[in-house]
Amino acid sequence: MTIENMKSTSFKNAAFEEWQEKAAASLKGKPIKTLYTNTYENITLKPLYTKEDFTEGLSEDFPGQPDYRRGIHSLGYQSEAWHIANRLFYTDLTELKGKLDSALSKGQTAISFEVKPEIFADNRALVSFFSSYKNKYPLSLNAGSLQTPMLAALAIANVGAQTSHKLSGSAAADPIAEASLTGGLPKDENEYFSEWTKVLEEAHVSLPDLRTVLVNTVPYHNSGAHAVHELAIAISTGVYLLQKLLDNGWEIKKALSKIVFHFSIGSNFFMETAKLRAARLLWSKTAKAYGEDAEDWRMLISAETSWFTKTIFDPYVNMLRVGNEAFAAVLGGIQYLHTGTFDEAAGTASELSERVARNTQLVLKSEAHLEKVADPAGGSWYVESLTKELAEKAWELFLEIDRKGGIYETLKSGWLQEQIAMTAEGRKQDTFKRKKSIIGTNVYANLSENKSEPVFQEGNKGYMAGTLADSKKAVGSQNSAKNSFMEMKASFTSLNMARLAEPYEELRFRAKRLEKAGLLPSVGLICLGELKQHKPRADFIASMLSAGGIDADRSGEINTVSAAVNFIKSTDAKQFVICGDHAAYESFGPVFAKDITRQNPEVKLYLAGIPQEKESEWKTAGIQEFLHIRSNAYQILSSMLQEMEVGTDAKA
Repeated sequence: MTIENMKSTSFKNAAFEEWQEKAAASLKGKPIKTLYTNTYENITLKPLYTKEDFTEGLSEDFPGQPDYRRGIHSLGYQSEAWHIANRLFYTDLTELKGKLDSALSKGQTAISFEVKPEIFADNRALVSFFSSYKNKYPLSLNAGSLQTPMLAALAIANVGAQTSHKLSGSAAADPIAEASLTGGLPKDENEYFSEWTKVLEEAHVSLPDLRTVLVNTVPYHNSGAHAVHELAIAISTGVYLLQKLLDNGWEIKKALSKIVFHFSIGSNFFMETAKLRAARLLWSKTAKAYGEDAEDWRMLISAETSWFTKTIFDPYVNMLRVGNEAFAAVLGGIQYLHTGTFDEAAGTASELSERVARNTQLVLKSEAHLEKVADPAGGSWYVESLTKELAEKAWELFLEIDRKGGIYETLKSGWLQEQIAMTAEGRKQDTFKRKKSIIGTNVYANLSENKSEPVFQEGNKGYMAGTLADSKKAVGSQNSAKNSFMEMKASFTSLNMARLAEPYEELRFRAKRLEKAGLLPSVGLICLGELKQHKPRADFIASMLSAGGIDADRSGEINTVSAAVNFIKSTDAKQFVICGDHAAYESFGPVFAKDITRQNPEVKLYLAGIPQEKESEWKTAGIQEFLHIRSNAYQILSSMLQEMEVGTDAKA
């Protein structure tokens, strides 16, 4: 074909029905609905999106224009790149200073760290610390319950600075997020916010460019909330805090200029990208209701990669998770981003892990060139449709929260915690049944890993918890830094933050304890017939067992009961899984299991897969349970380990 012919060639428009026909043919009889996916947000993801999904057409707005779903800057990151705001692991102010200087020289562009009481031990040193960074880098701090002494130190550091040299960024706090973790505000609601507003007013005088009001959805995310929950909570909290400022005499324009939103970015790539776009859309509509100029409707977004999705075992996989989540955050249009370290789940951070976390963002900027494109996700039928559906569902939930009295009332009643807990339980059950994979944890686990069981200090669940637990410690003579949140008695049930992988990690550590006690956790696999007959199911069972830290001890080819009995006697295992195909099960029959249990009454037998017939006979013959793709793997593994633990106790 000549160049001229190529130029004149065009593709005909394909109808959705034509695609369905081709898809149906490739599925070979399976229904088209198998290509549709239901999410935790109760959104059905389609295998194909077209312009027909937008009966009213796509938004014609450009980036930098209301409703700001496409970003708050007209040129995207070309006009203002996002800030690399990785929080650094430190023990004291001196170490923080050294590590921060190093990070800033290697690509970090914002001052970010967990605000801990230790840094207030020497107020002069803290003021000097902040003074050395004026006009060089913006702040990105969740001051939490230590906001008052933090703002005081920043104000002193800012004294005498010229307008162009004043501290900027955010040193903000979200009292509602703090309350969700402690079970309530430390004093009467109106009294608390009256005092808080005065602190912010004083800070505004000396730190006019600093944002001090945080809307933090991270605790909810880390408790299992889905994207619709997070969006509705963000808008509800934003409205609640905004109204508190107005009730205490603030002007709407000033109040809006002080707010920064903080989101956690999970593993569902397109859902997370759409979540951030929907957040801007929702907030612009909300702010518009207060009647201010469109410039004031912009949502400043800080984000962090999810702690909820990270694992202690196979930690290097966390690098991939962080890369995926950071990519989604950037496409979603954030202004500040923290990328977690690959060892954060274990409560540690090394120089290597911090460098990799920082370089993840540098690669996205400098090698993937994401800072060169304005709204790269814009115009995608899939992303635009998902953005629209998320915004609609989140608005409905926001209105429901509002009808129930607002964000704080729904926390006090426990209703919001219940909604999140239901989703968290659904997520957990999906991992238990391995419908949801956690690579290196509930699938493809590496039993050769030698991980020590981490010992966490109280509250050591990272930045998502603010500084609540740390604030129990003394803060020298800084009386204003005393944590009133920790001096209160909980008035409602707090959120329950837990990583998704924790139940399986506990199984692995239980297995490690057995090893230390001198017992290798193992289950025997009785492999029936030739290799091709038993290998698929034997591999499946071995993978399941490894998720619990249990070794699969495979027999050779078993063709007789005596061979199976000899194998059982040759191992230390007390639990065995019969593995074979349906033909083998029909050939050997339930009598095979019955003969084994008769000669070895102390062993427990399982069967891989579900036999096509005679299920009740297999059960009668001694089969404890059928292990298959729909089994609750966590429950089975926990039961197996419990049997081993009982055996260890008996020996002791």
